[in-house]
This record gives sequence, C-alpha cells and structure tokens, in this order.
Amino acid sequence: MFDPVEKLKEYVRHASVSADPKFIDGIAGAQQFLLTLFKEMGLQAEAVPTERHAVIVAKREGDPRWPHVIIYGHYDVQPPDPLTQWKTPPFEPTIQGERIYGRGTADNKGPLMVHITAVARLLEKNPDLPLRITFVVEGEEEIGSKNFKTFLLENKHRLNGDFIYMSDNGILSPDQMIVTVGLRGMLALEIELTGPKSDLHSGMHGGVLMNPLQALAELAASLHTPDGRVNIPGFYDKVVEPEPWEREQLKKANLDLKSYQEFLGISKFHTPPGYTPFEAIRFQPTLEFNGFTGGYQGEGTKTVIPSKASCKITCRLVPNQTPGNTADTVINAIKARCPEGVTMTITRQHDATPYVVIPPDRSNTPKDQSPALANCFRALEKAGTEVWGKPPIYLREGGSVGLLADLKEVLGLDAVMMGLFLPEDNLHAPNESFHLGVMKKGIETSERVLAQLAKG
Repeated sequence: MFDPVEKLKEYVRHASVSADPKFIDGIAGAQQFLLTLFKEMGLQAEAVPTERHAVIVAKREGDPRWPHVIIYGHYDVQPPDPLTQWKTPPFEPTIQGERIYGRGTADNKGPLMVHITAVARLLEKNPDLPLRITFVVEGEEEIGSKNFKTFLLENKHRLNGDFIYMSDNGILSPDQMIVTVGLRGMLALEIELTGPKSDLHSGMHGGVLMNPLQALAELAASLHTPDGRVNIPGFYDKVVEPEPWEREQLKKANLDLKSYQEFLGISKFHTPPGYTPFEAIRFQPTLEFNGFTGGYQGEGTKTVIPSKASCKITCRLVPNQTPGNTADTVINAIKARCPEGVTMTITRQHDATPYVVIPPDRSNTPKDQSPALANCFRALEKAGTEVWGKPPIYLREGGSVGLLADLKEVLGLDAVMMGLFLPEDNLHAPNESFHLGVMKKGIETSERVLAQLAKG
C-alpha cells in the first residue's frame, strides 16, 4: 500500500496550471501520474481528450447490480503568483508541523488523494468488493470547466452512476466535519464605457466632457443601497429563503463573529438587513466589483482624461436565481443607468447555476430522492460521527462550482460533498497548504463510507 503523503508530494510537484500554456509539461505530468497510480490500483484508466486538457477516467467495473459511485476531482491548479510571497517553493511540497505546503495541496490534489487512498485500501483488503467505482478527474476546473459539459455529453453512456462523491469544498475547523449541501451560482460581466476617441490632456479639455472614470464611478455607486442590498429592481424576486433546518445547522457550527471579523481584517460588517454575516454568505445573492481599470496607473502623476474605463462584476446567485433569469434584469438596469456622454459595452463572461442538494429526512427532502444518494448521506453521517467524534454539520457554501449543475443536467446525478479544506489553507493564494490531520481523518471517513455502500 502506498504512503498517501508521499504520493501527494509527487502529485504536487507536477505544476499543472491550466490557465498558462507555459505549464503544459506540468499538465502532462499530472495526467501521467494519475494514469499510472490508477492502473497500479487495478483500475482501467485513460486520458479522454477535450479541446484543451484531457479528462482522466478510471473505472472499476463489476456486477451491474452493485452500487456505482462516481468520484470527481480536478488535477489543475491556480497559478502560483505572486511568487515573492511564498515561504516555500510552490511546486516543491514541504511539511511544516501538521501541514503540507504547495500549490494544489488543498485545491484539489490533497482531497482527491484522500479518496484515491480510501479506494486503494479497500481494494487491497477486499479485491472482490461489491462496488463499482469511476474516477473522473478534469484539468480545467480552475478556468471554468469550459470543456467539461461537452465531455459529459460525449461520454454519458460511460457515466451511468448512482451519485457523485467529491471533496472540492471546505470545513470550518480540523475538529468538525462539514457536508456541503449547496453552492451559489455565478453571473460574470465586464462593463466598458467609452468617452472621447483618445486620451485627453485634463487641463486643456477637462470640464467640457463626461470623464469615463467619473461615469463609471457614478454607475457603480448606483448598484447598491446604503444598507448593502443590490439596488436593481427584480434582483431578489426569484430568491428562495433557507429552510429552518438550514439555519439550525448553521447555528450548530457555533461560528464566532469577532474571529471572522479579525480573519477578514475589517472594522465593520456590511451585511443586508435581516441576515447575519454567516447567513449572508450562504443564503443571499450579491453583486460585487472585482476590478476597475482606466486612466494612468503608474508612478507619479499623468494628467489625463482616459478614453475608456471598465470594471468587472460578478453576481453570486442563490436558488431559484439562474444566469438565464437574472442576466437580463442586471444588464438592462445597468444599461438604463449609463450616464450621458459615454457609450457602453457589456460583455458576459462565465456563468454557473446555483446548486442545492437536500439530505434525507428533512422537511423539504424530495419524495423521489435516489435511494443510493440517501444511503451515501447516511453512510457519511455514520462514518463522520465515528471518525470525527461528532455528527457532521450540513451547510451551504458561498462559492460556485458550475460543473455541479452540468453533472445534474447531463447525468441526472446529485453530489455528496465531503468538505476537507480549511479557511487557513489559503486556496488560490500564496502558501497554500493542506492539514495532514484532516487528510488522515478524511481517508478513514471515505473508506468507511465506501465500505458501507458496498454492503448495499
């Protein structure tokens, strides 16, 4: 049996950054690493080409009457920049205390290694385990899973599983297991305002035209009310309030507002009325500004009126909002507020549909819920309680994973999401790390879950 920490080190050394073509050797290395490891475990493994980065598919076939679990993960990682802020080399994994540092350790190579190890241990103990398993590991999650839906459509016949099992989501502490039951959707836009045909001297021409930067500032300021709500008519019309059991689960997490405020480094929360900060990031939609561009950005002064100014906006969406029923509401409101004297261009970027899965035995559990999905939730609750010492908590997260809606739409499958990374793991940031204690508990939990599922 392999050492999962040593295997994770080997995996992380492959600099599999999907966004930058100069890391193509790292992409190829990560693919080959997975293919070799899966084949050593006795699985049938192949790299299925897409228009960009291949999807690794590894299968363990068996009696069609056996349960069929599809385990999802991704081998691509974020760029390591800014390199100067790393305390250890991003692609040379380093263990310090209870943590292993390196790009991809938490997102998503460490969590995927948890499930790979659990499967390897089960098969070593019982080569005849009555469970069908398919790993689906993509290489474009960090760039929006652009080719993943096409892959699903083309390979639907090979992916007729019972549910998705995955760990690309978080927990709140090393001592409390979290099962993620919802993620917000996404609507991403870029707004560009154009004024004069070229940049102008602000002394010679200032005061006679609408400055695109001023126009953009006025427009942006109009999109929120002072109390933090999105100031767009109809924006909240589709929003579904959380069920009472969801608020109760959140209370069980016993989250501390002061600690959260210190973690963020802010002097005051700015939360819509009626919601705590912890509720707002899970149950409420948002409209956020992600970047402003225009005019001179260098050292010192350049007295210029820019020809253009732009900003990037993302809206996080909650049930029953979708990019389809929200985009026109947002875009039309922005267009209607375009200041006179400038012209506007709005470009839609990537989208994601909100996703919610309801555990069994809740007041709003669908009556037609898949028995296999319910069995996995119950197995996870049992295993999580045994390994972590207390029952898991079921929470929505504020982030977005658009591929979940694709899996639901194309395969008709829901996902059971066992959280494994921590807030301090620094996903997408310098000094990313993965807690080795969480890794150990995750392996034991996943092994017990899969063993229980094999019992039928």
